[in-house]
Amino acid sequence: MEYIGWAWLLTMAACVIIEALTLGLTTIWFAAGALAAWLIHFTGVGIEVQVVVFLAVSLLTLFLTRPVAVKHLKVGKIKTNAESLIGEHVKVESEINNINNEGTVKARGQVWSAKSQDGDIIQKDEIVVVKDIVGVKLIVKRK
Repeated sequence: MEYIGWAWLLTMAACVIIEALTLGLTTIWFAAGALAAWLIHFTGVGIEVQVVVFLAVSLLTLFLTRPVAVKHLKVGKIKTNAESLIGEHVKVESEINNINNEGTVKARGQVWSAKSQDGDIIQKDEIVVVKDIVGVKLIVKRK
């Protein structure tokens, strides 16, 4: 059963290659499981134990470390130009009044429709902070 050791190495290599191509943080955990199964293979245990080790290590690393890795590496989340406005200070171009559905702000040279986050009426020329974007409207709050 010499080929089983090679099968684990091939599985590990395939998972690493797929991970390198996709950068989705999904197959790297199975590469860790394949490495563990390959190491266990040298102890002489049967294929059943190797498969259990592969699955156990893969699932444990997937569920225990993936959320932390995704949080710190920010995988799959790329800010768009509009989303990058959140947190910026912008100038009110026309009075913001949620009741009348009125108000605009100027951000990076573009005029955006705006709503007050807390429902306040915000006067022209005030400086506000962009808190969120809903549809095509900036949700703003007084500085």
